[in-house]
Amino acid sequence: MSEFQTLNTDSERERQQSESSDTEYDPQFKPIISLPEVEISTNEENEIELLNIRAKLYRYDTSEPSGEWKERGTGELKLLQHKETHTVRVVMRRDKTLKVCANHFITPWMVLKPSKGSDKAFVYTVMVDFADEKPTSECLAIKFGTVDNANLFKEKFEEAKKIVESQCELYNSQNNQESQENNSLVNSADESKNNESDEKECADLTKQIGELDVKNKEEK
Repeated sequence: MSEFQTLNTDSERERQQSESSDTEYDPQFKPIISLPEVEISTNEENEIELLNIRAKLYRYDTSEPSGEWKERGTGELKLLQHKETHTVRVVMRRDKTLKVCANHFITPWMVLKPSKGSDKAFVYTVMVDFADEKPTSECLAIKFGTVDNANLFKEKFEEAKKIVESQCELYNSQNNQESQENNSLVNSADESKNNESDEKECADLTKQIGELDVKNKEEK
């Protein structure tokens, strides 16, 4: 056997051994430390999703003398209703980073105003927004990709206002308090009228009794 044939034979043998080792040997490496699974809370576990829609959010910056609209983020906007308290809040997170750019409650007196020059955007004011570390009052503008999405948001927003007004205890108690105050005023007025009527009736009876005594004396 020539030297060239010997080299070819050795090379073929090494190739077969390499292929055999690749197919048969399957190393497994166990982790040195086993880490427990960590559940990350989104604070949305006790809430019902009423709406999930993509949008772009702007805020009106009043730090400049002239004031200007600044983009706050683009991502998924949700309307979430709490299962127990029935409050409804707007939560919006930016794409990729998932950082919160809107987090505020819907109140019965909030008003969506159509944005000038666009039928796909609305402007509204928030008394307290918790998107940043410090709660702030904001004037927000929200824009959607289509007119249908904008109309859907407005429809769900109005539904949320009705839910809050009728089912949320916070606003129900305020309404009940106002109703009780009104009833109290009505009752006080009725009592005052009744007292005036009683006093008048008592005075009339006293007068009639006095006249009766006079007539009796005159008859005698």
